[in-house]
Amino acid sequence: MTLYHGSYLPIPTPRIIEGRFTKDFGVGYYCTELKSQAEKWAKRYETPIVSVYEYQPNPTLKVLDFENMTDEWLDFIVDCRSGKPHDYDIVSGAMANDQVYNYIADFINGVLTREQFWVLAKFKHPTHQINFCTPEALKCLTYINSSPI
Repeated sequence: MTLYHGSYLPIPTPRIIEGRFTKDFGVGYYCTELKSQAEKWAKRYETPIVSVYEYQPNPTLKVLDFENMTDEWLDFIVDCRSGKPHDYDIVSGAMANDQVYNYIADFINGVLTREQFWVLAKFKHPTHQINFCTPEALKCLTYINSSPI
């Protein structure tokens, strides 16, 4: 599977960097199978660049794959964004984009009920993210190239 990462520089050797902000699937190195989404991520920067990787799954790793936006997906994101760690090597599924993130924040703060969240979230276009959470998981990625947008 080909994966993409949007940034401001080529990343031939991905690494996990602890950020100051919590993310959907916790700490890790995020990619997507959607080139257009990686390009959108990259365009946040003055010099947008997309790095391309070949992903070869390792069956010995602990992987969590959310095929759909479900209550389990929502609860996992709420936990991760609240700083709760998990023990998965790789987590993949839909991305809580800016609008969905606002809905999640409202759900966490009690502004929206779970039912209200799903009514609003179901109208958002598909997204994808895969988070490589451990150094062992990063070994599944082979760098192909990087190119400016």
